[in-house]
Order: sequence, then C-alpha cells, then structure tokens
Amino acid sequence: MNPEPLNTTNGSTSVICSKDVTITQIVFPILYTVIFFLGIIMNCLSAWIFFQVRSKSVFIVYLKNTVAADIIMTLMLPFKILTDSGIGPWQVKAFVCRFSAVIFYETMYINIILLGLIGLDRFLKIVRPFGKYWMDNVSQAKKISVAVWIVIFLLSLPNMILSNQKATPQIIHNCTLLKTALGIKWHEAVAYICIILFWLVFISMILFYTIISKKVYDSYIKSKSKDKASRKKTRFKVFIVVAVFFLCFAPYHFLRLPYTFSQVGIIKDCQMKNKLYLAKESTLWIAATNVLMDPLIYVLLCKPFRKLLPGFNSSSNASLETSIKRESNV
Repeated sequence: MNPEPLNTTNGSTSVICSKDVTITQIVFPILYTVIFFLGIIMNCLSAWIFFQVRSKSVFIVYLKNTVAADIIMTLMLPFKILTDSGIGPWQVKAFVCRFSAVIFYETMYINIILLGLIGLDRFLKIVRPFGKYWMDNVSQAKKISVAVWIVIFLLSLPNMILSNQKATPQIIHNCTLLKTALGIKWHEAVAYICIILFWLVFISMILFYTIISKKVYDSYIKSKSKDKASRKKTRFKVFIVVAVFFLCFAPYHFLRLPYTFSQVGIIKDCQMKNKLYLAKESTLWIAATNVLMDPLIYVLLCKPFRKLLPGFNSSSNASLETSIKRESNV
C-alpha cells in the first residue's frame, strides 16, 4: 500500500517545475531521525510491557496490534532518511520504491483502522458500559485484527510485485518508472481505497466522540461527589484516542486532494506546486509522529500497562485506576 499520488508518467512535471529539496534533504531527515530513535525506545519498551500483559480485553488486543504496527513503521524510517538526505546509494532508493515505502504506508493505514476500532471500543464501553455485543469478545478482536493485517497486506503486495521494471540511477528518482502499466493502475486504485478508509474512520470518530462528549458531560453534571473535579479530568482522558487520530493523520489527508491536483496537472503554477510538495512532506512527517503518540494511549487508558511501566508512581497509579475504571474497563 503506497498511496502517494503518482507523478505524470512522462515525468514532464518534474522537468518543467523542479522542486526545491533543500528542506526535504536536510531538515526532514533530521526530524525523521529523532522520530526513529525515540520511536525505537518507546515502542520496544511498550512491546516488552505488553508481552507481559495478558490479552484479557478487546482494548488490549487492539493496543498490542498497534505496537506491532508502530515498530514496523519505525523500522522503515532509516531507508527514507538515507534516500531523502541523498546519503544512501541509488539501490536503497530502489528498495524504498519497491518495499519500504509500501510497508510504511501499509502500517500507517493499519494504525488508522486500529485507532478507529479502539475508538469504537471506547464508545461502546462508555455508552453501553454494561451491555453485551458481539465485538466485546477477545477472540473476535483477534480475528478482526488478523483480518485487518491480511486485507491491508493483500492490497499492498501488488505494489511490490508490480514495481519490477529494471532500476537504474537515471530513472530511480521517480518510483512510477519502476511500475508496470498494471502496477500504475493498481497504485491509483489503492490510493482511492486509502482515502476512503481514512474518511470512513474520520466520520466514525466524529460520531463516536460526539456521543461520548455528551455522555461524559451529562455524567459530570449529574455527579454530586466531592471529587467531581478529578473525575472530570479523568473522564476526559478517553479523548486521547481521537486527539492522536486527528493530530497525526488528519493534516496529511486534508492535503491529499490539492496535492493530487498538483501532481496530475490541474494545478499548474510552479510556486504553488512547490508549496504543496513541502506541505505534503510536512504533514507526512506529522503522520509519522504517530509512533510517538500512541504510547500516550497506553499510559492514560491501559491499567495493566501502567502497572508494569518502570518509574510510574504507584500511589498516583492506584488513584488513577480507581477513577478511570469505568472509562478504561480493561
């Protein structure tokens, strides 16, 4: 799954309007390097903790899959760093076009879907805290997670297989030139599927958290306990899920349509194309920071994770667990 909009196949766009790559060759490789090292540390620690946590709830199952996707996504960053900075040989660029970029986007959309599933689980737990539904089952959650990985992998695989044209230093600057005619069509189809996936999750998140907001507000107003202020603070921790989703993934996808217009020639102004290219690279970096933001969900909403987190204050942990019990329900 490599949903980046395609350049024109004849490469005329890049000839007529050259990109200013100063920022993308210097600044962004440094920023991605920061994400890589922090992401490795934070997600390896998260994986170590979750390895000790039993999959006793739907929520934990989805979180474990999120950690796996984050680790894979993080491991793809060094290849992007090498190619964007111009340090790596052209063969690395070929690997990026055929494999690592595809895997990067694959795990990004797995993360988007998982955040949507986590949002759905939080919605059901808060709106129907004592209700039973078919998705509130660990076995079902594992099957859904496996299905997500398989479906996204099957969508991504042709983008790897159909990028089988001979790579040379002259054509490697444009990943499109490595694709067969069928590969280009598949790439375009996957791009539309990715857009649809994001907007489905986006709309679902709006619906879920609009209802959650009303439920949390009503619960707070009705509460007459002395610690209602702390309860209000704790209840709003559930909004970390939607906050991570919007902060990380919304900017990139909001920009997708105008950037696509610049790629296919609808937007012809060279200066505007360069601005959109820089904005696309910036929002893609923001999307990559998801590997650093997801651990906030683990800490704030997952009790078993907090218990095993080194250095977490035990007294505040116990107090937080008591007040957030209903919201987390894990």
